[in-house]
Amino acid sequence: MTFEGAIIKEQGVTFAVITVWKAVLSVKSKADELLASAQRHIFPGIPVVLMAQDAHGTPTYYGRSDIVRFMASVPLAAVPWRKYTLPA
Repeated sequence: MTFEGAIIKEQGVTFAVITVWKAVLSVKSKADELLASAQRHIFPGIPVVLMAQDAHGTPTYYGRSDIVRFMASVPLAAVPWRKYTLPA
């Protein structure tokens, strides 16, 4: 599985952002399950937020409220996105 994400260090806090389909954020149980799994298996030890974009490219974030508020003010072009590949 391949996905886009970023690890960000800001104001003494290190966290990860993972891009997801908009539909994932519309089902709270799926979003919570993905967050928990990502924090356990992909980015252990750091908080994770999910990010989806609408048809106009406007991002919506889901996760820890302080990080969501911070990310809402960050231009997407400023995020150090990269591709991650999980082993099969």
